[in-house]
Amino acid sequence: MAEKMMKDTFWKIKPNREKALMLAKRQLPELVYDAVNLEGIHFTLPEIQTLLDGITVGGHRLVDQQIAINQANTWKKLFRLIEQDRFNISTKTACELHAIAGKKEALKWGEFRSGGVTIAGTEHLPPKASRLPDIYEKMIGDLKSIADIYDQSIFLFLTMARMQFFYDVNKRMGRFMMNGLLLSRGFPAINLPAKRQLEFNQLMTGFYASNKTKSMNSFLRSCLNQRVIDIMREE
Repeated sequence: MAEKMMKDTFWKIKPNREKALMLAKRQLPELVYDAVNLEGIHFTLPEIQTLLDGITVGGHRLVDQQIAINQANTWKKLFRLIEQDRFNISTKTACELHAIAGKKEALKWGEFRSGGVTIAGTEHLPPKASRLPDIYEKMIGDLKSIADIYDQSIFLFLTMARMQFFYDVNKRMGRFMMNGLLLSRGFPAINLPAKRQLEFNQLMTGFYASNKTKSMNSFLRSCLNQRVIDIMREE
């Protein structure tokens, strides 16, 4: 997708990549904490902070610690890509990030799935694996018709979640790509709080069935911390 100046038409945030990245980096423990708890992996925030310091935490399965570490390492990789002006929403970038996020968790990591999958709690059936490359390119093309940066980014997340490009870690990957697009354009990331898991799951189930994005768009926008908005607005 060609680079162009994107706008936030709702909060009227002026893009500032340095400030948006600074805020996301400071939020890293919280980003990891919420992501793993949304997956049913119950770490406390201090435990996540300890893991990020390179110290293992007793009482947790090794696989759960691996998932938390994967999440943190993917964020760090995303930050580096943005700082080096190398982030884009291509298949290559998505697979590069999934190689970290899905390590030892997904059936295969770092590549699109080659077989079928289902989504628990819904009758929606993701497309056949052979169609995924074309669907991904169509998704990128469809973004060009969306004017608002948050509408663009949320559309990216929702499409990746519904199409299930990977065997696993699809919603998390959708959030990485959503936030990569936001941060690379100078806008603050959206963090999904674990305390809103029930609301998120209910709305996602409805979205999977209908492919209507309005309710999920409103929900995800409501997850953007007002303090972050206020800091971004400061001169």
